[in-house]
Amino acid sequence: MNDRYDAGYGADGGGAPYELVGYDEYGRPVYRQATDQQIQQSQQYDGYPQQGYGYDPYHTGGHQQPSYDPYGTGTGAPQQPQAPSYDSYDPYGTQQGGQSTPYDPYGQTAQSAHTGQQPRVTEQTAHIPQQPGPADDEQDPDGPAPEYRTEQFAFVEEPDGDSEDVIDWMKFTENRTERREEAKRRARSRIIALVVVFALVAAGGVGYLWYAGKLPGLSGSGSGTGTTTAAGAQKRDVIVVHLHDTTDGGTATALLVDNTTTEQGTTVLLPNSLTLTADDGTTTTLAKSVEDDGSEGTRTALDTVLGTDIEGTWRLDTPFLLTLVDLVGNIEIDTDTDVPDPDAEKKGEAPLVKKGKDQTLSGKMAVAYATHRGSGEAQNAQLERFGQVLHGVLRKMTSDPDAATTTIQTLGQIIEPPLTDKDLGSFLARLSDRAKGGDHKSALLPVQDDGTLTAEASDSVVKDVLGGTAKSPDKDAAVSVSVRNATGTKDNTEKARVVLLNGGFTFRDAGTAGTAETSSKVVYADAAEKENATEVAKTLGLPAGSVTKGEVSANARVSVVLGQDYDPGS
Repeated sequence: MNDRYDAGYGADGGGAPYELVGYDEYGRPVYRQATDQQIQQSQQYDGYPQQGYGYDPYHTGGHQQPSYDPYGTGTGAPQQPQAPSYDSYDPYGTQQGGQSTPYDPYGQTAQSAHTGQQPRVTEQTAHIPQQPGPADDEQDPDGPAPEYRTEQFAFVEEPDGDSEDVIDWMKFTENRTERREEAKRRARSRIIALVVVFALVAAGGVGYLWYAGKLPGLSGSGSGTGTTTAAGAQKRDVIVVHLHDTTDGGTATALLVDNTTTEQGTTVLLPNSLTLTADDGTTTTLAKSVEDDGSEGTRTALDTVLGTDIEGTWRLDTPFLLTLVDLVGNIEIDTDTDVPDPDAEKKGEAPLVKKGKDQTLSGKMAVAYATHRGSGEAQNAQLERFGQVLHGVLRKMTSDPDAATTTIQTLGQIIEPPLTDKDLGSFLARLSDRAKGGDHKSALLPVQDDGTLTAEASDSVVKDVLGGTAKSPDKDAAVSVSVRNATGTKDNTEKARVVLLNGGFTFRDAGTAGTAETSSKVVYADAAEKENATEVAKTLGLPAGSVTKGEVSANARVSVVLGQDYDPGS
């Protein structure tokens, strides 16, 4: 239906029609109510009256239609149409006269003169600039160019309904781009952090290898001990262990060394003939020191001679060694000799321990092998067997500190202070880990016949393994004299010791003979020691004929055998 601003509105209902007066700033048409004069002129100058056409689609005339007159001249004969005058052009249809066709912007035809009724008008749709106009309003190609006004295009500045969608899409695109850039930045930051961490780890590893002396080209003497030229700066944990044979007597001593810098473990075997300095300043042997001075005195003497820092003493009696081997589940070692069964009733029975590789030893067999010393063998042979047993125990022991501590507590032995069962258990667990990984070995400390350390010992063991400096007693400081009591009187040993110390000699106890001897002897091995031997004889009140050349004990320069002719009061 037509809206209220249709040009024909009110024609039949008594209202005045509206006329177009222009467009508002948004391109919409603006109408006003036409006056009576304007209505008459519009009806008079309607360029397309219905009775002028040869075809009346609504058949309102009710009579024979006139011939076709496109310009409404009222005649039946066709005439040449006059060109409209642009000078008299009136867009609102207000021009008087018949020179030009009145302009009817809504296509409304003039009132029929024959019927006197308002003709029926075809409904038209107002033209909106943003939409294509109706087909009926197509411009005549020969007519004047349409006039455009700026207000018709004001809609360009108006925000479109789709503009918010566009803005939202732009924001989404921008946010997604920012997220991608942020992800790239985070990825770069992670890569940089990983590179820095890797560089720090590499630098730390190189620094550790340098400190541990494991870098190629920085190895030390090449003695196979895993030490370096910076051996003195390495950290070591050292414990001394004394094996006491409760059946046949005698001791064997070893140092258990854990180098925490190079992660190497070593068992250093100490011969009983090693010369030590006693608490009173006299020289003595390692075996004698263990018996006389006990654990504390021996530990201090070893620190003085070897330049070490021993943390504690582990006294391992043979019954505890037997229990320890059974607790770890037997040991496997390469034995170097057959060991007879000490409980055998007859000779010739099968040996308790057989010689061979990968021999499995129980607790009893391990004790027999560790304390065995064959006829004519040096004490070092038995010492090395003890080292084999220690290595086998470390390989079978647990590497867990708590479990190792439990094993030590199960032995039931009393650990001498300052060492505790927990300290010993943790220490043995670390050495066990070294032994299982092939980083544990045994080394015998080379000692000369007089009990002093050799240059080889100073380089290969004392310096490289222990990180110390050999400080054996100066052989020129005092002449060491070993005394064996064969007088049949036990107190004569102490009396001879006091006399020799007062005379400026170093006393070494060689024990007591099983049978008494009639005459005393003073023996020297080197011709350079003859004068010293003569002086020793005078100090003890022995005749000059008692001085003779022969073999002396390993840790003394002069050996003395006191016979029944010795008079302490002389």
